[in-house]
Formats: sequence, C-alpha cells, structure tokens
Amino acid sequence: MPKKTKIAIYPGTFDPVTNGHVDLIKRAARIFEKVIVAVASEPSKPVLFSLEERVGMVREAIRGVHNVRVEKFNGLVVDYVRKVGANVVVRGLRMLSDFEYEFQMALTNRKLAGEIETIFMMPHESYSYISSKLIKEAAALGANLKDFVPHNVRMKLKEKLIENRDTSQ
Repeated sequence: MPKKTKIAIYPGTFDPVTNGHVDLIKRAARIFEKVIVAVASEPSKPVLFSLEERVGMVREAIRGVHNVRVEKFNGLVVDYVRKVGANVVVRGLRMLSDFEYEFQMALTNRKLAGEIETIFMMPHESYSYISSKLIKEAAALGANLKDFVPHNVRMKLKEKLIENRDTSQ
C-alpha cells in the first residue's frame, strides 16, 4: 500500500500559464500540504517562451500562495515525482477532448510507477475552454486576454509578440 502523500506535483509546459492553470494550482494547494508546479524543460511541443520565462511567469502568477513552489524538471514525470518524495500527479481536464490523452498518460505512468497516483481536476467552468495554444493564437491576432491569463502573462505575451515581429521583418 503506497504511503499517504502531502506533496502533489502539477507538471506541464505552461507556455504560457493561464487562469485555468492558476485555478487548478490554487485548488490543489487547498487539498495538499505542498504543491510543486513542475515546468517541463524539454517539452514535446514547440514553445514560445524559454524555460526561465515560463518558470518566472508561473511564479509571478501564483505569488502569495504559500504552499506552492515552482521548479523546472526534465525527463519522465514519474522520475521527478519520486525524486521530490511525492506520489501524486495532478492533471487538469478541461473538456472531453483532454480525457483520452490524459487517460493514456495516467495509465502509462501507472505501468512505469505503480506507486504514483494521478488525480484529475476540472478547472472552474469559466476556464474550461482555455488552452495555452488558443491564448497564443488569440494574442497574435490582437485579442484582449484579460479574462484568460494573469496580468504578468499578458505583458510578457505583448513583449514576446513585438520581439518576434521585429525579428521577422
């Protein structure tokens, strides 16, 4: 029987962190004594922001949530979970479309590390349709992102898009 945990890991790319991510982090922080937001240093998808930028944006977005820390990690999530002494992975499910991928990932992790549990959490319904990919696309088209991402992320998106526009000309 696995030991009870007081530490949960919330892994992801966070490119960029959204209000949906922040909602899940704060809610997980009410359930667990400590939550570690683990930012992937080697994401499987292309990213707009560097690892340091992504870590910084998450740290700023959750400032004031005292039992949460943000770290970078590489490699398998289950190896990182073991390394920090946790045995719970928190994952967000926005819509049914997330379920298949997340279910496959959870079952693979269970096969690799049976002592690690995956807990699925649903974000508040007002964030259930938000994705980092959608945010980046909307930002590139000039959308007002006030309801989708924290203030610091809006500023970094504007800065990054201007920077990218200048380098592509």
